Amino acid sequence: MKKLEESLTLQLLRARESAMTFFRPVLQEAGFTEQQWRVLRVLNDHGELEAKQLADLCCILSPSLTRIINRFVEDGMISRRRSSQDQRITLLELTDAARKLVDDHSPDVDAAYAKLIGQLGEKKLNQLSKLLDEVIKLDP
Repeated sequence: MKKLEESLTLQLLRARESAMTFFRPVLQEAGFTEQQWRVLRVLNDHGELEAKQLADLCCILSPSLTRIINRFVEDGMISRRRSSQDQRITLLELTDAARKLVDDHSPDVDAAYAKLIGQLGEKKLNQLSKLLDEVIKLDP
């Protein structure tokens, strides 16, 4: 068995934590958790989505996502409506106010991303991204 330090899953967790050190201060300043920002970004990028689609794209479990959605609905950041084709399906979409928040904070997130790229290098980041895509697509 490999040493714990060489474990792929542990290395991936450590890499995630290291990468998030660039973004956490920005998100904290904006008043969002990592999960909340993911929800905002995904809805901003994809438009209206079903809750299950949103959970899959955000990599957030349903109970956590439900709490985030409920809070964002209360805060007027997400609108919720039933699908006209299937009343069992709830569709979620950012409000104009939430889109403005994403637009307002995106430059700071982009700056944090640029700082990460500056330290790692664009070539290495592209290589890493391709390798991670391969790992994601593995069939157990």
